[in-house]
Amino acid sequence: MADTGEPKLHPSLDHGITPGTGRFAGGTLRCRCERDQVTVRIEGDVAHNHACGCTKCWKPEGAIVSVVAVVPRDKLRITAHAEKLRVVDPAAAIQRHACTGCGVHMFGRIENQEHPFYGLDFVHPELLVEPGSAAPGFAAFVSSAIEGGVAPDRMAAVRARLKALGLEPYDCLSPPLMDAISTAVAKKAGKLAA
Repeated sequence: MADTGEPKLHPSLDHGITPGTGRFAGGTLRCRCERDQVTVRIEGDVAHNHACGCTKCWKPEGAIVSVVAVVPRDKLRITAHAEKLRVVDPAAAIQRHACTGCGVHMFGRIENQEHPFYGLDFVHPELLVEPGSAAPGFAAFVSSAIEGGVAPDRMAAVRARLKALGLEPYDCLSPPLMDAISTAVAKKAGKLAA
């Protein structure tokens, strides 16, 4: 494919988005170590798959955004080399468990039971060995890519490329996820029935 001058967003996005099969039953996430790979098994498909411009999510070298999705916490288990995993930032809301060998974030877990997304684990679908998981559907925290080193004058091109791929760019989460956060907060405050 010829270089079109478009921003290189992420290796799994740059040549177009591969649609999910709609029948993905789960798979194995594998770190990028050559040997003694950390593996994590998920049951079922991923949800809310999206491109993320934040500076906390793991990205392949040279990528502007990460690709991240969620799975229910009870549908994820470490299957090999758990001893290589360390939490990147213990103070962060999402405890990102990274391989100490290659640095890949294998999953992120929210331990705070009061957090609206408690019970969901964050994963990078590109690490799945098996193809067919749900495709990315939007882009979140796009402006945060500037904090990661993207020049502000490149952001119009980044947003245009995301839109061309069918990923609506947001500077927060998608409207359904923002609604989920607000619903949890409203229930906790007694504004909505629990």
